[in-house]
Amino acid sequence: MTRNVTIASRLREVFLDGYWIANTNYKEQILSVSWQQAIRKVDNLNTIAALTYHINYYLAGLLKAFENRKLEISDKYSFDLPQIQSEADWNKLVIDFLNNAEKFASKVEQMEDSVFDMPFVDEKYGSYLRNVEGVIEHSYYHLGQISLIRKMILSDQL
Repeated sequence: MTRNVTIASRLREVFLDGYWIANTNYKEQILSVSWQQAIRKVDNLNTIAALTYHINYYLAGLLKAFENRKLEISDKYSFDLPQIQSEADWNKLVIDFLNNAEKFASKVEQMEDSVFDMPFVDEKYGSYLRNVEGVIEHSYYHLGQISLIRKMILSDQL
């Protein structure tokens, strides 16, 4: 299997259909909560909605950077979740996230092998490979949080 296919498979695993590393994935977790659960605050933790927005923010920003070779996102805006006040608001975020997850994996899958070793936008950001692997690692970190927060919310409602 080539590097692009292997990495795209790992992206789909964390976002859409995998169970190997975390025994779950984003799609399973976020489709299994109501909008009220998604915005529910547990202690001082981020909400499921905020974490979903956060990862989607990076996916959307990196997709743009793949196209225009400019990184126009900033960490300081990555938790600026628009208010979610209804099921429609939550569904829009979920659909946007799932679409961006598939677009991101597809874009990586289409990359030539040599691209992974090239500098990403600017040499200070490292290579494409480093950045895409960073997305995977960052996403698993927050998937763990979502999974735990979801369990806390569901156990509290029993």
